[in-house]
Amino acid sequence: MGRRKEGPMPEHNQPKVADALNALLADSFALYLKTKNYHWHVQGPRFRELHLLFDEQATQVLATTDLIAERVRKNGAATLRSIGDVGRRQAIKDDDASGVSAEAMVTTLAADNRTLLAQLKEVKAAAERDGDIATSGLVDAWADETEQRIWFLEATAGY
Repeated sequence: MGRRKEGPMPEHNQPKVADALNALLADSFALYLKTKNYHWHVQGPRFRELHLLFDEQATQVLATTDLIAERVRKNGAATLRSIGDVGRRQAIKDDDASGVSAEAMVTTLAADNRTLLAQLKEVKAAAERDGDIATSGLVDAWADETEQRIWFLEATAGY
């Protein structure tokens, strides 16, 4: 028996889709870590509510990362390989500050999820241009989850 050639499925070799997915993957990891950071450090009278909300949202974001990475591989490219790769590609900024208010955490995460939603729209456009219907379909579900996170955060912030 011959060995199967390493690489993408024959119908999938869209470097633009893979590149957009890797950017999405970087932002997903950045958003996950920022959301967990806020989960660990939130304080104040709404501690329990926000602690649980942030944990729930972080879990949802992390759940997409393996699926995103697998789409990159199916499109014939390598995924991000390190924290350094994430740092070079991410549009969502880290927050290393201490003493961030609960309100600032909520509004920052709402804005960051909007950034992720814009990234999802870029992936969707690239996938549709290249006829990658599987990626396009997955993005719909991820966008819906992102819109729900934005809704919850903005409703929590009161706007």
